[in-house]
Amino acid sequence: MNWEKLLSEKRIRKSDPKDIRNPFESDYGRIIYSPALRRMHDKTQVFPLTTDDNIHSRLTHSNEVMSLGYTFGIKLCKSELIQKKTKKTELELMRVMPILLQSVCLIHDIGNAPFGHFAETIISEYFRNLEKSKKNSFRKLNGHQKRDFLFYDGNAQGLRVLIKLQYLNDIFGLNLTCATLASYMKYPNYEQINDKKGIMPIEKNKHGVFYSEKDFFESIIEECGLNIKGKILRHPLCYLMEAADSIAYLCMDMEDGFNKGLLDIECIKEVFRENKSKIATSILAICDKKFDDPNTKIVHMRITLISYLVDLAYINFEKNLDLIEVGKYNTELIEENNDILKELKHFSQKKIFTAREINYLESTGHSVIKGLLDFYIEFSFHENKKFVRKAEALISRSIIQCAIEECIIDIGNRKFKTQLNEKNTAIKKFKGESEFLRQLQKEKSDIESRFSDFNTLEKIYTTLFSKQLQKALTISEKETLLETKDKIRKIVEPCYNDLDNYYKFRVILDFISGMTDQYALNHYQKISGQKIN
Repeated sequence: MNWEKLLSEKRIRKSDPKDIRNPFESDYGRIIYSPALRRMHDKTQVFPLTTDDNIHSRLTHSNEVMSLGYTFGIKLCKSELIQKKTKKTELELMRVMPILLQSVCLIHDIGNAPFGHFAETIISEYFRNLEKSKKNSFRKLNGHQKRDFLFYDGNAQGLRVLIKLQYLNDIFGLNLTCATLASYMKYPNYEQINDKKGIMPIEKNKHGVFYSEKDFFESIIEECGLNIKGKILRHPLCYLMEAADSIAYLCMDMEDGFNKGLLDIECIKEVFRENKSKIATSILAICDKKFDDPNTKIVHMRITLISYLVDLAYINFEKNLDLIEVGKYNTELIEENNDILKELKHFSQKKIFTAREINYLESTGHSVIKGLLDFYIEFSFHENKKFVRKAEALISRSIIQCAIEECIIDIGNRKFKTQLNEKNTAIKKFKGESEFLRQLQKEKSDIESRFSDFNTLEKIYTTLFSKQLQKALTISEKETLLETKDKIRKIVEPCYNDLDNYYKFRVILDFISGMTDQYALNHYQKISGQKIN
């Protein structure tokens, strides 16, 4: 891999820097101010819909992952190996590695649906049942399109959030640097996924790229040089982001479990007692401190564990970097030579995830998400357009506008061709002259005129849209692009019902996945008649 390309500052839509910050520092600012990040404050980490301020939300978890990412960034700056590979000094790297990893760690869960990872299972299972039904609206999708829903994944949704759904006059979202986007992608894969985890390559363990982002994804991969001999590989920094995530949740799940009263110090001692490793001995010594209260012990355990796991992950990163760069490293950094991972996972699996409170609330999440999908799919694909309009009125306008802009040229061509076919069919029914026939011919002529105008505008729009992928547009070109797009909208008059089947499903999931836990619950209760206000 070429580290100059791996650290590419280029963006999908090219733009000129306008302030003192470098592109990676600008990325961080864009992320911090994004609505998608703010919504994570009310999204589940472990305990859905909790009112306990001591328990982690998806946002507080992401902040902690970001903190660990910063630590990894500092280690990268001081590494002689990384300095050699990047051909940069420690000082030069200081304004690249820490901020880049902070950004990537902060956004690593930005695509997660409400009610945690359990929502991914609910959504995937829902569409598998839909595929078995007689509804052709889903069964007619192509293979890649179906995988988006049958193997729904928050990582793929997050990529769409970052590069599309922050809709501000165009479909480039936050328009982050290619290096940041590439480092974010844990599963740079839109093909078939591995049937079993642990099978090479790790990149194919999940469905990480939606059909709607395929073109942008390929441009990111090309820019960062991640297509190695026909195989698309992870960005090396992604392994450190993944490690930061795992370290944070393994350590903090234990702390959340303690704060919820699901485990105590004696429980921790019991789990670690049989482990003879140095780190386990340190944990037991903390448990046995005579004058520390339980809260102090838990905090000291967390500090000790995080320090141990961060060092372990980074050592494994440098040791295996050559394998990572050729796609032959197929495990998480903290899973290698880890003396204590089994015990940490024990707390999550045996003491926390089995808790009655979590299962009650996950059951609530199942009812909510399934109910939302039932409602919006039924209304969006209803034969009566009144039902479609009701769905359109409830879905976020910016989400619909984003999907329409992605498809505006296809929608225009499809609408005009359909209208012309309908007029030609009607005209063929008349053999002699009549006032009604003349009216049909006049209407056909008007459609042909508008179609011609559309084709002219399409050429201007397509030319400028493609140009901004190569270099920044001038102010005049930007104004022309916006003006042309506005004229196309006025001629085409696109609406939600003009989207094809795939994009209707896409919009529905964009809307639902962007909801916070509480908003999803309230929204479901309103549309199901359980509450009015």
